[in-house]
Amino acid sequence: MIKPIVKDVFFLGQKSTEATKEDLYLAKDLRDTLEFHKDACLGMAANMIGVKKRVIIVNIGFVNLVMFNPVLISKSSPFQTEESCLSLEGSRPTKRYESIEVAYLDEQWMPKPVSYTHLRAHETSAHL
Repeated sequence: MIKPIVKDVFFLGQKSTEATKEDLYLAKDLRDTLEFHKDACLGMAANMIGVKKRVIIVNIGFVNLVMFNPVLISKSSPFQTEESCLSLEGSRPTKRYESIEVAYLDEQWMPKPVSYTHLRAHETSAHL
């Protein structure tokens, strides 16, 4: 289901809790919402649709990948950039990385590692 984008800075700043198998429904909500905003967005976190759980979705070119409880394992080659967010007005400076490694649980609750470089690394790290 397409969910409204949360713009409440206080809500967005709160720490998300670990996702459980009961949160698998979030994959569909995140997919539907990201697809709706595909012209302006490459990824989002569950808090952007009003759920304080550690779940993100990232467009990896040909598919939107949902990650439950993602953990940044390593990062390299930091650089300064500017980016915007559907939840916040305008854009702001931020540090991102040219390469990252992430561990997460997939939709079958199986652990997965993934490595990204360039744009996919930037977008994924924005939501971790």
